[in-house]
Amino acid sequence: MDPAKVQAVIDWPVPKSLVELQRFLGFANFYRRFIRNFGQVAAPLTALTSVKTCFKWSVSAQGAFDLLKNRFTSAPILVTPDVSRQFVVEVDASEVGVGAILSQRSLSDDKVHPCAYFSHRLSPSERNYDVGNRELLAIRLALGEWRQWLEGATVPFVVWTDHRNLEYIRSAKRLNARQARWALFFARFEFVISYRPGSKNTKPDALSRLFSSSVASTDPEGILPEGRVVGLTVWGIERQVKQALTHTPSPRACPRNLLFVPVPTRLDVLQWAHSAKLAGHPGVRGTLASIRQRFWWPTREHDTRRFVAACSVCKQTKSGNSPPAGRLRPLPIPSRPWSHIALDFITGLPSSAGKTVILTVVDRFSKAAHFIPLAKLPSAKETAQIIIENVFRIHGLPSDVVSDRGPQFTSQCWREFCRLIGASVSLSSGFHPQSNGQAERANQTIGRILRSLSFRNPASWSEQLPWAEYAHNSLPSSATGLSPFQSSLGYQPPLFSSQFAESSVPSAQAFVQRCERTWKRVRSALCRYRVQTVRAANKRRTKSPRYCRGQRVWLSTQNLPLKTASRKLTPRFIGPFRISQIINPVAVRRLLPRYLHRVHPVFHVSCVKPVLRAPARLPPPPSLSRVHLSTGSVRYWTCVLGAVVLST
Repeated sequence: MDPAKVQAVIDWPVPKSLVELQRFLGFANFYRRFIRNFGQVAAPLTALTSVKTCFKWSVSAQGAFDLLKNRFTSAPILVTPDVSRQFVVEVDASEVGVGAILSQRSLSDDKVHPCAYFSHRLSPSERNYDVGNRELLAIRLALGEWRQWLEGATVPFVVWTDHRNLEYIRSAKRLNARQARWALFFARFEFVISYRPGSKNTKPDALSRLFSSSVASTDPEGILPEGRVVGLTVWGIERQVKQALTHTPSPRACPRNLLFVPVPTRLDVLQWAHSAKLAGHPGVRGTLASIRQRFWWPTREHDTRRFVAACSVCKQTKSGNSPPAGRLRPLPIPSRPWSHIALDFITGLPSSAGKTVILTVVDRFSKAAHFIPLAKLPSAKETAQIIIENVFRIHGLPSDVVSDRGPQFTSQCWREFCRLIGASVSLSSGFHPQSNGQAERANQTIGRILRSLSFRNPASWSEQLPWAEYAHNSLPSSATGLSPFQSSLGYQPPLFSSQFAESSVPSAQAFVQRCERTWKRVRSALCRYRVQTVRAANKRRTKSPRYCRGQRVWLSTQNLPLKTASRKLTPRFIGPFRISQIINPVAVRRLLPRYLHRVHPVFHVSCVKPVLRAPARLPPPPSLSRVHLSTGSVRYWTCVLGAVVLST
């Protein structure tokens, strides 16, 4: 065998850690079928990977290591390249090097054998390439190493890489200068780049990491050259406090190792400890930690808490970890069935007999529901017609309709329709679907039932929908203890013929009395369940602040359609905005700017937080929205960290 072909394996360094040994054994496992008694040969190396033993290189391990390297670089593992048959080039790149293996399927056993190995250590400039360019460099170096076979191959060869984006590099329309030069070189070859997961591409990966230990030991890390240290100079804020102390003596209560901060300078100290670039707007604990290292005054903790609470930058960029604000405020309990209904749509379903949408109609008293299949999302006029045909025709006109803020329910046509039938329109607040929780819960139930009935054939869900509706209405509700059938009709439909009573048909008066008794029983159960639900829900919520008209608040950006370059770096809250109306204790209406005209101005209190005022004697910290103030209008102190590079 030509030594140049196998030099990468011959020069494989002795593993110095368990990870390096596991990498070598992973490389060896791909060729174990070509080595007789592989398990016995590699037994001393395999024993070192046990968690019960300490990693210690021994003579037997060195012998097994050398024997395996000899087997890798000799027949029958290696085969002589044949340009008349297809080649396979496996490449991979790490942060320190690239590795490649040239393979070909043998005619004797029809198995893939390696023809040559290649490993290259990256230069300092090449290590600065991004991962895509490093992987592409591995292909460029491998093709250059074996061009005498690959360029003259009669059959196009395959390049295996664990970087999926390289599959499209040959058809890319925009290339940088480096990639364009490599593309001219690639034009000399006929090949196809194929993606292979990293878990199956461990052979070239092991070759690409042969230089990890040497690079870590020789290349210095860090910004400063080796042999240099950094010394800190005196903070500007410290000099400022010392100058202020020339006019104000320190009290006796001040510790000796700390500087007393006079009243005029305390704002600057708070600004430095909280808003400086090296501070990064920490919380109260972090701000106090910086101040306590050097400064003291009697109201230090109190002033810090008020300053941090009033920082507008923190209010806009930080999300709270406390439970959501606003106690649970349930909707009023109806007195009879189908007087208060809730509507919602289920979308995203596969086409079934031309149907793709389900309209959910729930009676908030009895929990009975109708699930109406539709071909598409209807308009407001079409929704009104569907409700007339499937609900009002059977149960009569309701007095209140609860829904979300879909376009069907916010349109003027829907409002006029509800006004004509004498029903009030109750819409959920912005980005708070819990207001229509009754319909949302029914959607979950019907989804669970449909999945169990049609999971083998999802396109048959429309055929199973009537059975799902019957199952929902015949099972007892957790709120009332009765089934929706019994709560609305006064009786439970029997499942067996033996359950039918043989007595005569009761009179209409007896039927009405039975229904009224059932409705009273249902309403008392709903009242008890409401108390339990409120108590359980409020354990995970906090009492919201008491807002008033004209108060300024911050608005959460979690659900706002803001056009920003990076959603992760967008402020968590924007504003402040003024409250124009208090809808109820958990919903407020705000005056929004023109660019948010598509957003409904009514929000739940969990989506807002109040703007707190800074202490009266301390001006508020700078706001993100005020970045163009003149230097003469705001007294802003900057503290610059000086660094002195001292030679050793």
